[in-house]
Amino acid sequence: MRYEAVIGLEVHAQLLTRTKAFCACPTTYGAPPNTQTCPVCLGLPGALPVLNGEAVRLAVRTALALSCSLRERSRFARKNYFYPDLPKGYQISQYDEPFSERGHLEIESEGHAKRVGITRVHMEEDAGKSVHHGAVSVVDLNRSGVPLVEIVGDPDLRSAAEAADYLRKLRDILVFIGVNDGNLEEGSFRCDANVSIRPFGDPKLGTRVELKNINSFRFVERALSHEIERQAGVLESGGRVVQETRGWNEDEGKTFNMRSKEEAQDYRYFPDPDLPPLVLEEEFVAEIRRTMPELPREKRKRFTNEMGLGAYAAQVLTGHPRVAAFFEEAATLHGQATKVANFVQSEVLRDVQTHGLTASIPVTATQVAALLQLVDQGTISGKQAKDVYSKIAGTGRAPADVVADLGMRQVSDVDTLEAICRRLIAENPKQAEQLRAGKANLLGFFVGQVMKETKGAANPQLVNDVLKKLLGMG
Repeated sequence: MRYEAVIGLEVHAQLLTRTKAFCACPTTYGAPPNTQTCPVCLGLPGALPVLNGEAVRLAVRTALALSCSLRERSRFARKNYFYPDLPKGYQISQYDEPFSERGHLEIESEGHAKRVGITRVHMEEDAGKSVHHGAVSVVDLNRSGVPLVEIVGDPDLRSAAEAADYLRKLRDILVFIGVNDGNLEEGSFRCDANVSIRPFGDPKLGTRVELKNINSFRFVERALSHEIERQAGVLESGGRVVQETRGWNEDEGKTFNMRSKEEAQDYRYFPDPDLPPLVLEEEFVAEIRRTMPELPREKRKRFTNEMGLGAYAAQVLTGHPRVAAFFEEAATLHGQATKVANFVQSEVLRDVQTHGLTASIPVTATQVAALLQLVDQGTISGKQAKDVYSKIAGTGRAPADVVADLGMRQVSDVDTLEAICRRLIAENPKQAEQLRAGKANLLGFFVGQVMKETKGAANPQLVNDVLKKLLGMG
């Protein structure tokens, strides 16, 4: 392509509070329509908003995690527009005096590292939800007034892949610091994308098109890729890209026009007269800094530098905060982090189910540590440990009790193993000769045969030693 994409993302993330931003209505997802409302979030005359302190705390935590500068004194503004799911006729947001600005997010995408600027993080309330049934539309105002942070990114992204990686990184951070559940399907993490194109080397920005409310990372990447190609096609054919808001049709694999784009001044922002300025006192911010959870990138670095894990294992085990905490507890109890990491990745993770911030893990860290200690002690083999795991998963039983019930033992008798190895070497003379001639990978073939013969009970290290001795491999 002759054109370069310029992409900036606006992410709306719901804050994990029990109640709404300016009233005491609950924020529970999935409640019957219009059952979590009151005069404040219904926009009834005379109802006055009261700011949720926990929402402020979580918003500040978000800004600090993104290295933003905090404004000691900020204001809420009214963003005026008329839509059926906005009962007041305006949305309480922040405009020219947001509580934070000028941060950044480090990403790795397409083989290179990149710093993406964060223009601002500000607080606002969510709108309700319009539901369309053919020619009839209804409104559910349960979501009206739910607290959000809007994270406005600089136009630093240059490809659809970078945009998707940025969103994944941002979601991981918000989930690990406990401010958002990262649930795209339920709409608690939503993205709008602003995209334009320009000839390579041209500093002038092209006409911007906004893509609205795309609810998966894959859809974001596909929608942006299509929109970049669409705009290039318009320019190549001699046309002009117009400023507009477009949606994404996944079934057809293309974007579509929704409406002409409103400019910021159309919203007629002005300070909300019902809300005093938000003042972030130094002690309040210091306490949030002090209790800030470890960020995913810092956790991965610690797993590799201090616990000896490889980069891939560290990435996998920090895929969810509950999984990371489970692994750390098991590693502390057992004492050998790499052994625990290997077992958790190969056996436990396939049975883990996650939903938002929750994770269902079928065993406890204590069970995993105790199971691996039985392997260390030579009571059972690694193969037998996998069988024991399948028996203790979801039961709470101690691994030692299962081993005793099954009558398991590891075969570590040298004479017994040597007899088995001699017979297998005699039965496989071709492989034995190739192994003696230097085809070292065939050692694994013989070890596998011994493990099969003993139903996984043989001591694998002892088997290796016996085979090398019998085959003259020193």
